[in-house]
Amino acid sequence: MVKESLTSRAIFRFWAPLAGTWLMMAIEGPFIAAIIARLPDARENLAAYGVAFAFGLILESPAVMLLSAATVLAEDRDSYLTLRRFGYGLCVLLTVVVVVVVVSSVLVFDESYIEDANDFFLGDILGNDTNSFNYFQTGGHGTNSGIQLRGLPKRYTTVYIDGVKMSDPSSPSNDFYFDHILKSQISRVEILKGNQSSVYGSGAIGGTINITTKKGKPGFQKDISYNTASHGTHNLAFSLSGADEKNDFYFGLERFITNGISAMNDNNEKDGYKNNTLVANYGHKFTDILKFESNIRLADAFLQYDTVDDDYNDNNTSNILEVSANASLIYKPNQKFTNRITYAETNIDRKYNTYADAQDEYEGDRKALTYFGNYNINLDSSVVFGLETEFDQMWKSKVSDRYNGKEGLQVNAAYIDYQKRFTNNLYATLGTRLDEHSLVGKEDAQRVTLAYLFDDKTTKIKSSFGTGFRFPTINEAYFDYYSHPANREILKAEKSKSFDVGFEKSFLDLGLNIDISYFNIKYIDAIESWQDNTQGSGVAWSTLNSPGTTKSQGLELLSKWKINDALNFDFNYTYTSTYDGSEQDDPNKNSDYYNSQMVRVPRHFFNLATNYVFPDKNLSLTLHTKISDKVRDYGNANQPASGSYEDVKLNSYMVNDLSLNYKLWGTYNVFFDVINIFDKKYTTALQYSQMDRSFNFGIKRKY
Repeated sequence: MVKESLTSRAIFRFWAPLAGTWLMMAIEGPFIAAIIARLPDARENLAAYGVAFAFGLILESPAVMLLSAATVLAEDRDSYLTLRRFGYGLCVLLTVVVVVVVVSSVLVFDESYIEDANDFFLGDILGNDTNSFNYFQTGGHGTNSGIQLRGLPKRYTTVYIDGVKMSDPSSPSNDFYFDHILKSQISRVEILKGNQSSVYGSGAIGGTINITTKKGKPGFQKDISYNTASHGTHNLAFSLSGADEKNDFYFGLERFITNGISAMNDNNEKDGYKNNTLVANYGHKFTDILKFESNIRLADAFLQYDTVDDDYNDNNTSNILEVSANASLIYKPNQKFTNRITYAETNIDRKYNTYADAQDEYEGDRKALTYFGNYNINLDSSVVFGLETEFDQMWKSKVSDRYNGKEGLQVNAAYIDYQKRFTNNLYATLGTRLDEHSLVGKEDAQRVTLAYLFDDKTTKIKSSFGTGFRFPTINEAYFDYYSHPANREILKAEKSKSFDVGFEKSFLDLGLNIDISYFNIKYIDAIESWQDNTQGSGVAWSTLNSPGTTKSQGLELLSKWKINDALNFDFNYTYTSTYDGSEQDDPNKNSDYYNSQMVRVPRHFFNLATNYVFPDKNLSLTLHTKISDKVRDYGNANQPASGSYEDVKLNSYMVNDLSLNYKLWGTYNVFFDVINIFDKKYTTALQYSQMDRSFNFGIKRKY
């Protein structure tokens, strides 16, 4: 092989990053010493210098070895290019490790925010917020909906209500639908974006959503609200709550009813929906160190719906009953140590009556016993740890003879999460979890986070790295309609790796806050259904692990700008690039982004809320604008002329909503909304309608 000569420019390009590394190493000692010399305590100075210098040597060692390797191994053009690529990558990695720090992205929606929102359902509130996640719905109120975090399908987001995991064991992917969560009884929502498997276990690859219902406050309160809206929509919510030195309670009832819109495009019939929800919370303080807490939530819903293969017949109905309950003992012997033992049970029952008079019923049941501990070692460090055992069961059908039987899976787990503040500026978290699944066996997950808050308290650099997993669901392992029984013996857990890094800055003089983050997620062994013609006549389906790698990466930009007391803007832009390797095994198979991206995830998404408060402080006006890029969605046999199941593109759209709120006599809040002002026809799922121009009027009062 003929060796190629190297130009001076090429040599410089190769050696420049390494030379820069040497330069940083040369000034490192004096630089660190100068910083540490400014610390007030000599003992801390000495300890910090030793740790910092040792840490620096560890980080520098790969660069030192690369300098020697480059001299020996750069024999020809190919080896030179390989070394150059490796050198660039190493320098970037070391720079990120040294400079960047980390904490998971957390979004919090408090009680006042939720109460001020005029939406009926919690999913609508989250979907209309100017934060970076994707919300979709297959029709009007009560139809299937979901939240996609970090560009991943909703099965990679775990949802908890009052500490109880709320996914449906009988659903195909064990995911959770926001269809039936009315908002009046919710006090707080916390969204943790990024891999959370080290604490929350299976399925928390894209993130975790923690929902907390209301509890009693000191005194006695009565709340009532009433909404009426287009399409024969009515909503009535009432609650009683209170607390004294020993007891606290909350009791809430809410009823929602609507004639609805057609779930399908180009169809005039209405798909009605009804929902009755009850939430009851009770707590009792036995002593200063021992407390009892309990919660019951019941949602009873009825829905008329359409499907793509029944000529939009309105005879399709579903009855959904969700019941969850939990009881906890909290033992806190001192201010440092908190212990909580909880028993929880969730039951979700779904009955379907189809246009062909077929009846099917699916029931999922989950029982869980958990221990949670939190020990504050000192003001700068704490540790969270826990033990869990969970048993999921499903009844495949109770009404018909199809899929009779009962199956179950059990998971036992232990986790620990250590949090440390090294200085007033530097924070870190290290967590690990081990799960044992009755079918798959053991899986583990880890997470490392760092965060650095600059002295001005207005600038933060953040980053995290984590691994995660998702176990096969009961449906995926045992449901014969989707898989052959033999497949459950070879199914593996899905595994993921994720990384994110971000920068947050507040410009106090301008009233401006900017938060920008980059994320990168990969997972393998995705569990998918595949056509299988080997089991006799006709087409069967087989559930198997995909050989491909699925990827999601992107940028999230959040901005809040308060110009003055009257005018403020909330803005979000999300760029998401995804590759569905579970369906496209070969990256070179199809170069068209829209044929390989994740389903229903737009590459570009804008969200802007403009709020103006009038001089009297009682009247406010909010204009909300959403702009979505086109997306890929699954096809169906009724779509286009070919009658095939080929995937399709859904058009981009822009939707505007207007909200007017007026505070009356201090205790009443009257509001009027115009949804979809310009009556835009759009869809977030193939052939399923979204709300046309409609109106919402309501009044709220607190006693």
